[in-house]
This record gives sequence, structure tokens and C-alpha cells, in this order.
Amino acid sequence: MDYLLLAFGLGLLVKGADFFVEGSSSIAKLLKIPPILIGLTIVAFGTSSPEAAVSISAAIKGNGSIALGNVIGSNIFNVSLIVGVTAIIYPLKVQRQTIKKEIPLALLASIMLFVVISDVFLQGFNENTLTRSDGLVLLGFFSIFLYYVYELATHSREKNSENDVKSHLSTPKSIAYTVGGLVGIIFGGNFVVNSSINIALSLGMSQTLVGLTIVAVGTSLPELITSITAARKKESEIALGNIVGSNIFNILFILGASSIISPLDVDPKIFLDAFAAIFITFVLLIFSSSHKKISKKEGSFLLLAYIAYTAYIILRN
Repeated sequence: MDYLLLAFGLGLLVKGADFFVEGSSSIAKLLKIPPILIGLTIVAFGTSSPEAAVSISAAIKGNGSIALGNVIGSNIFNVSLIVGVTAIIYPLKVQRQTIKKEIPLALLASIMLFVVISDVFLQGFNENTLTRSDGLVLLGFFSIFLYYVYELATHSREKNSENDVKSHLSTPKSIAYTVGGLVGIIFGGNFVVNSSINIALSLGMSQTLVGLTIVAVGTSLPELITSITAARKKESEIALGNIVGSNIFNILFILGASSIISPLDVDPKIFLDAFAAIFITFVLLIFSSSHKKISKKEGSFLLLAYIAYTAYIILRN
């Protein structure tokens, strides 16, 4: 039964992502704002819904390893495999604003997470915990990010008001495509995640490994399908904005909210993975800054990096 639900969920993800990208791209044109902002907000938050559901549920049940592993694993998967695959399909153009602000914000969020979970090293505590006060700090930075996006959207809308590009979809149809696609993504993601967890646990995998691999990959499938679909439609701004926005959302909002609900215990093994998330985000910044795009060769490097990382954590556990 789990295998049937897995296949059904994947089908929902693929079709939902197709409608979602079409609708969100149309909304960007109707609102006269750059697609990158839609990618950073509506698309990023929507495709991160499975991560939010899994991590918050894990926090309520006291499974901190799955909550942290899910977010860190998802962020590594997003930057390495998803950006890698989408760049191989269609080289991703990167705007100057994204290089100077959005990707550095994602890098800062990854560094912040590493700092707030390092209680033993930095404060001499007996154990590492993502506390409620840490969660408040993360949510505080998330509110700053939302304000930044709002100001950027307002400025961009005024700037582009004279150069409006009409959408081929009407407003009601654009909303219907976006909402309908998002529903398909969320339900498809839930089917994939739940069936994948059941299959993985039946094979005797540890909670941390399940969080870093099966759950992380499962909850990141909406980002994967959405970004690939956006790349095929040559909407590279939505594809990259989706990844950067999702990573910021995952750390600042999802872990912030999860740790406020219930403090999360930190598995010592997760520190190397948290550092890997920082490293791969820094590599993304370097690649983006080189020629204001991520080429097929750079995409191949990111993909190989994820394969090597996955092989390592499987052997480690």
C-alpha cells in the first residue's frame, strides 16, 4: 500500500507543480512585479509546506532529530541536487539583487542555525538544544526578511508599472491555477513523505538518517518538481527564487516555530551536516557571482556534491 501511495503522491506533485508555476508566473505579470519575488514568497512558502508539516509534527512528538534533520537535509538537497539538476536542464540566470542580498540571507540563516545549536561549545552547557529563545530569534529574523521582500516588491511594482507584460491567463484563472497546483503539491508531498517514512523505518534506518535522507528528499520534492518545471518553461527566476526562499523559510520560520512549540534536542552528528549546508550555500553564492548565472558545468558539480554527501551519511550511519 505504501508503494502505491508513493506513486500516487509523485503524480500529484508533477501535475500540481505544472499548474503552480503557470499560475504563479501569471500572478507576477498581473501584479507587475519580478518573478523572482513570487519565487521567494508564494512559491517558496508553498513548496515548503511539507517541511513545515513534518518538522512541526516531529517537534510536537518530541522527535527533534527528525525535525532538524528534515530542514538541514532539505536545504542541502535544495541547493545541491535541485539547483544542480535545473541548471543542467537550463542554465539559471541570477539577478544582481539575488547575488547581493537573497543568497547572502540564505547563507546567514545557515550560519545562524549553526550558532544557536552550538550550546556546548559556545556556552559550556551539558547538551545542545534549539530552545524557545532560539526560536524567537529565528522568527525575529524571519519577520525582517518578510519586511525586506515587501519593500522590494513595492519598489519593483512602481518601477515596472510602465513596462507591464500582459499575462495570457485572467486573474481568476491565475489564482485557480496557483491554489489548485499548491493543493496538489501539498497533498502529493504528504503522501510521498508518509509512505517514504514507513518504507524507510521498516528497513531499519535511524531517525537522524531518515530525517536527512528520506524525509528531507520527500519534503523537498515540491521544490524539485516546481524548479524543474520552471526551468523547462524558462522561468529561471522562479526556479532559483523558489530554492533561496525555501531555505530561508525552512530555517527561520519552520525551525523557529518548531522550537517554540517544543525545544529540539540536537544530535551531535548533525553539526557536520549543518556545516555542509553552510558550505554548499557559499558555493552557490560563488557560482552565482561568477557570470551572473549557474552553468551546466556548475550544476553538474552541485549534483555530484550531493551524491558524495549522501553516500557519506549513509556509510556514517
